[in-house]
Amino acid sequence: MDLLDFSDCKLYFEDPLPVEAEALIQHAAREYGSSSAELALLRAHLLAPENLTVLVGLYRYYFYQHRLTDALQVAERAMQLSGRQLGLPASWEQLDEKGLGTAAAASFGLLRFYLLALKAASVVLLRLGRIPASRARLAKLATLDSRDQLGAAKLLEVVDEFQPTPPELSLATA
Repeated sequence: MDLLDFSDCKLYFEDPLPVEAEALIQHAAREYGSSSAELALLRAHLLAPENLTVLVGLYRYYFYQHRLTDALQVAERAMQLSGRQLGLPASWEQLDEKGLGTAAAASFGLLRFYLLALKAASVVLLRLGRIPASRARLAKLATLDSRDQLGAAKLLEVVDEFQPTPPELSLATA
């Protein structure tokens, strides 16, 4: 499966957004960095709580404001919503190639969004210093993306270069 092929697939931002929510997102973009930007994004979220465009706006706002715990919650919510639409397991840990194939047939664009949200959560976890949690997500992505089109395997290499996995403990016999 070519995760970089966008032909013939609907992308998350093509979903209709209520006019008022769109206006609030535009306001947030103009007022970026101010408290009114966050308030506008939160109001848009109240109007369209399951719209992925709104969640992406919130994620970006929190990530670039270095509010990483909030960004992580939004990334996980985006995964929950898109995963549910795709019929994926509730936990990313249960993802497998068969499930990805079924999800890709339903909506390749939404599947790619889900996988990128998983990668985004991994990056936030790295920034929070939660290396094992991040590494587990990256390792899952790397096994599912054999051609490393999303870059998870490369990122995992960098993580392991700076944070090698601990050696397995074994009982020594004397």
